[in-house]
Amino acid sequence: MAESTVVGSVAGIWRFPVKSMKGERLEHGKFTERGLIGDRAYALIDVETGKVVSAKSVRLFPDLFLCSATFVEPPQSDADLPPVRITLPDGATVTSDSGDVDAVLSASFGRDVTLARAAPDDFTIDQYHPDIEDADPRGHRDAVVEQKLGAALFAEIGVPCPSPDGAFFDLFPLTVLTAATVNRLNELQPDSNFDERRFRMNLIIDTKEAGMVENDWIGHEFALGEAIKIQVAMPVPRCVMTTLAQDELSRDSEILRTLVQHNRLQVGDTGLFPCAGVYAVVQAAGSLRAGDSVTLT
Repeated sequence: MAESTVVGSVAGIWRFPVKSMKGERLEHGKFTERGLIGDRAYALIDVETGKVVSAKSVRLFPDLFLCSATFVEPPQSDADLPPVRITLPDGATVTSDSGDVDAVLSASFGRDVTLARAAPDDFTIDQYHPDIEDADPRGHRDAVVEQKLGAALFAEIGVPCPSPDGAFFDLFPLTVLTAATVNRLNELQPDSNFDERRFRMNLIIDTKEAGMVENDWIGHEFALGEAIKIQVAMPVPRCVMTTLAQDELSRDSEILRTLVQHNRLQVGDTGLFPCAGVYAVVQAAGSLRAGDSVTLT
């Protein structure tokens, strides 16, 4: 790809106000060096264990994808975040500023949880690894493994954390996926539905090229719209979350198995992972709309 080449346009912008719950598709969003404003602003904390609740822990919290979260009004960069409205599997709703929010959520999940605005210093989850060969380079299959994320993970490996203090991001503050990758996966496994919602990415990009084009974007810088600049850091390793049911999408382990077969990539020095999409950091803030250009700089 040549310098200052338009590689595509923004097809979708997604924000997930509560980690591991369904989010909201936006026509426009505001981005700062902390990522998309309001993304992963909240998460549940398991009171008994102190761990962050994740849909990766399918045995303890199987209904997270049956919950959705939306801001009651659009968040702004120069103001405190507005409350989030959480819709539970039975259709009941509760807002983050409600005095009984923790009690309502705990009753729904059958386990004591609290809704938090900042990740604990020891940001840890329980991650279920499905029984799929080569899905985990450490060889875990049909097993629950304790996993550090965010600042706790980067501190453990001795690398500066690219996410802001207290953030609930797994690794980096921005995720990007091309529609070309989604299309290619649907070609490779036509009996499955590789809907973009399975991947929970902030940005979906329409590209001129076909195939899993973002694999070649690692280390490159891009301009999004008129002001935003990002740098692509690494591929996004995929896990059991891509296989889980949500809305009309059925549970389907072939989603992850197809990535193992066709897009297993080296991630740092940690091994080969099934991947789809890329992580990025925001270098220049600004607003973005669906349809805005994506340019390699």
